[in-house]
Amino acid sequence: MTREDPRATGDSVEHSGATDGVEVSDVLEQLEELEETVTTAEGRTHLLETKRLLERLPGGDEFEEQIGKYTSRDVGEAFVGSVLFALPLLVEDGVFVIADHFLEAAVRGVPVFLAANIAFVITLTAGLLYAVDIKEVQITNPLFGLIPRRLVGVLSVSFLTAAGMMVMWGRLFLDDPTNTAAFARITVVWAAAALGASLGDILPGESKGTDLTIGNLDDIIYSE
Repeated sequence: MTREDPRATGDSVEHSGATDGVEVSDVLEQLEELEETVTTAEGRTHLLETKRLLERLPGGDEFEEQIGKYTSRDVGEAFVGSVLFALPLLVEDGVFVIADHFLEAAVRGVPVFLAANIAFVITLTAGLLYAVDIKEVQITNPLFGLIPRRLVGVLSVSFLTAAGMMVMWGRLFLDDPTNTAAFARITVVWAAAALGASLGDILPGESKGTDLTIGNLDDIIYSE
């Protein structure tokens, strides 16, 4: 009497056929959705480890260029990029000329060109992060459910870097400018710093480390 091979049964065939359409990308997408509901650091760690294992399987290569997490290392990379792009402008007196130009035209007391430059910096940064096909940057856990954390981080780091370096190098308050003129000078350098911060953040790819979300920060602070 021969034993029947269970792989030849109809039930096994049906089970095999039911999973033919499942791909690594489908599982990873489900894990991305599940990650938004996990509230503990331990749970996020397990999810991350599972995603890393899946990405090593055939069919997971396409996710290697995706950037989802926003970590402290991303902040550091943005800072380095800001410094590299801001440095050349710190020794240029043309920054003062451009800043004065920003303040020449005003509508109801609002400097038109200064406002336009701020809008330009924000649009340029958002375009580099999310529109230009350098890396696929995902928007995860946005602030207030709407504002991308990475965009806010890159803009904040680049602005603070531009302002701090101008103060440190004695360029911000040269010739005793008004507060508005000093702010205008910062925005000139900020335009270049934001470009460098964006590239410095996304070019290396997704960084390792703990994702900078409110829940994760609380877990880190109160873990001990």
